[in-house]
Amino acid sequence: MSWPSTERYRIRPAPGGLALVQELLNTRAIPPYGEDVLADEESGGRWLREVTAASAEAQGWPGPSGEPRAGDLERVRALRERLAALVSGEAEPVRAPTDVSLRPGLDEEGRVALVPVGSPGEWLEASVWAQVLLAQTDGTWQRLKLCREPACRSAFYDRSRNNSGVWHDVRRCGNAANLRASRARRRQRAGEAPAGE
Repeated sequence: MSWPSTERYRIRPAPGGLALVQELLNTRAIPPYGEDVLADEESGGRWLREVTAASAEAQGWPGPSGEPRAGDLERVRALRERLAALVSGEAEPVRAPTDVSLRPGLDEEGRVALVPVGSPGEWLEASVWAQVLLAQTDGTWQRLKLCREPACRSAFYDRSRNNSGVWHDVRRCGNAANLRASRARRRQRAGEAPAGE
């Protein structure tokens, strides 16, 4: 399956359904890779239709009902922000339940599946929350991270053995961070040098 927003950052998609969560997080604008995919009705609606249809097909689920409705993109943008806060550990507890619909179904092996229903925006939100729950249950959730580089913050799946990755691309974002730290140390040393040297 193709994940266009994630692939534009040259990032390997997360395994299984967690790739959908990563894809949504990577719709944000991050120069020089691209603009916010959800910024307008045309590009956002196209992304929503394509991603929900492809995700439904990959999972073997029925797709969303109808075309994106008024408010679907706003709903998806709000979900993206909540997920970013959740991934970065900054989410506030929410006592009121999110209004999504999931129906139980059975997959080919007889395992229970949570099947999303609704308009494309509702379907996507239900599917994303189901994937977050499954990832938290199977222990893969803590491997979905936002790049530590402030100018980037793309979502990546940490495949390191000890789950210690902090940048989506060590050469690009890691080098930028290391260069800033090196310059800061040099400035600090220069500021601490005795007068007259």
